[in-house]
Amino acid sequence: MRFLNIIDSPTDLRKLSYNDLAELAEEIRQEMIDVVSKNGGHLAPNLGVVELTIALHKVFDTPKDKIIWDVGHQTYIHKLLTSRKDKFKTIRQFQGLAGFPKREESVHDCFNTGHSSTSISAALGFAKARDINQDNYHVVAVIGDGAMSGGMAYEALNHAGNSDSNLIVVLNDNEMFISHNVGAMSSYLNKIRTAPLYDKKKKDLEKFLRNIPGIGSSVVKAAGKAKDGIKYFLVPGLLFEELGLTYLGPIDGHDIPALEMVLNQAKLKKGPVLVHVVTCKGKGYEPAKKNPDIFHGVGPFSKETGEIIRKEAPPTYTQIFGKTVCELAQRDDSIVAVTAAMGNGTGLNGFGKLFPKRFFDVGIAEQHAVTFAAALALAGLKPVVSMYSTFYQRAYDQVLHDICLQNAKVVLAVDRAGIVGEDGPTHHGIFDISFFRAIPNLTLMAPKDENELRHMIYSAFTFENPVAIRYPRSTGFGVNIDADFSLIPQGKAELLKDGEDLTLIGFGPVVYMCLEAAKELELKGIQAGVINLRFINPLDNEMILSQAKKTENIVTVEDHILAGGMGSAILEFLKAEGVNDIAVERLGYNNYVEHGSIPLLHKAYGIDPKQIIEVSEKLVRKKREKVR
Repeated sequence: MRFLNIIDSPTDLRKLSYNDLAELAEEIRQEMIDVVSKNGGHLAPNLGVVELTIALHKVFDTPKDKIIWDVGHQTYIHKLLTSRKDKFKTIRQFQGLAGFPKREESVHDCFNTGHSSTSISAALGFAKARDINQDNYHVVAVIGDGAMSGGMAYEALNHAGNSDSNLIVVLNDNEMFISHNVGAMSSYLNKIRTAPLYDKKKKDLEKFLRNIPGIGSSVVKAAGKAKDGIKYFLVPGLLFEELGLTYLGPIDGHDIPALEMVLNQAKLKKGPVLVHVVTCKGKGYEPAKKNPDIFHGVGPFSKETGEIIRKEAPPTYTQIFGKTVCELAQRDDSIVAVTAAMGNGTGLNGFGKLFPKRFFDVGIAEQHAVTFAAALALAGLKPVVSMYSTFYQRAYDQVLHDICLQNAKVVLAVDRAGIVGEDGPTHHGIFDISFFRAIPNLTLMAPKDENELRHMIYSAFTFENPVAIRYPRSTGFGVNIDADFSLIPQGKAELLKDGEDLTLIGFGPVVYMCLEAAKELELKGIQAGVINLRFINPLDNEMILSQAKKTENIVTVEDHILAGGMGSAILEFLKAEGVNDIAVERLGYNNYVEHGSIPLLHKAYGIDPKQIIEVSEKLVRKKREKVR
């Protein structure tokens, strides 16, 4: 009998013996390996929380009880156990199951996630609402040790520790976030992991002290009141208890009976409780266990060998970025690199190996990364900060005030700009143009291809103000890569094709869609010009104005939300110039974009040559009808 087949809801778990649950855990691991090897996805994080997820759903009664998952990329087991196993093969596919919790998908998903360090804040909100409404349910936040390096987690712990609300925080400690953990919190948790069990040692020490003739009881009493109390003999700091949480652990995160016991114990405690669970990322699949960073988020692979299935393709923009920064840093000792737990994902690991003293991975702390870089710049260095577009959203205040207001010459590498694919709306980088272009003093640019990215990075270090360069997750176009660097004049666009009937303006790699559309339009008797905009801050006003007056029709194309995007910048400029007789059509997104492959999503949302051609033909048709 296959136990996964008979699990229709978490209630069914309570009918199984511990031996049955152990078999179920292995079935779940095999199911995930089978599906992720075909679809890609977050394998290693999920393999590490199989027993923990089973225990949580055995002890707590969702959807009445609330389980909030931090980040949420480790919820594949949760989905399998909550009436979604029949759809599991569609995970991360277009119009299939999301790779993260999604309230619209199931009543068991009480809070949407995708970014780290949010779970404790959300859980405390549910707990306070429960208390005010006089409801009766448990609230559990599941947070990884990597996410515990994020400042928001401490803000929430500070609030929770000063609260009398019942709340359970499960700390899933696997010594990893995307890459290996860094920083003081990682070191602190390692001390707890390697220390003797706290409760047993505390009792043993108390017994020893009490047996000291005459003074033993007094020593125990004094130690309990003193700042350096008994607990400080055992575990350095006990940070969580000092913050006001009852600490339970560490517990083996792969021992279902032990997990069930401690979670039931936590349910009986009053106030906030932290359950420290130690797990192994990638457990049950040797390739993922050996390389948890590679299998954190992985594409299709051979499940027999663990070998990643790679197709022959040009280098990615990320690879070009990493290589270029290393080349420039070899020439200039003042160039330093900063990232926030994305060293491998942003292509900076090579930089870290070549220049370890000039490379800073600050952990999941985007705000700190940006302000840290601002000070590096003001002290005379040349920092480049590389993070995903969606994570720059968390550091907006720091970009605005700490970098741009002070004109700190920092280069912001905005990786994963535009649609990123199967990770969905929390990870698409479709808002950065809007929030960056509103900032005075910030140059914002995007390359049409991987070769132009090299020249933009080189140029950015020569500009006398902060610079943001946005580029996509995808591979390049396979264009020739120049050996030498060329300076791109600040604020200068590139006219790739002249035209008489309309002007297509692209920002970033969508320029090639514009070129393809222009070729097709020419076959239809329409002469379309193509501008590679390159810069939004500042705009090439002269080129835009001259082409607008010449063709009287403009189509803007961007891999971005329309509100406040590149097309909006063009409209605002033309309005300010008093040019009101130019027809402008904008192609971009009007809302959040769901998950799916990048080509499929571009086609589904109309960011492709076909849509460019259709819109262009309508504009030109109207223009020609007016002439008649």
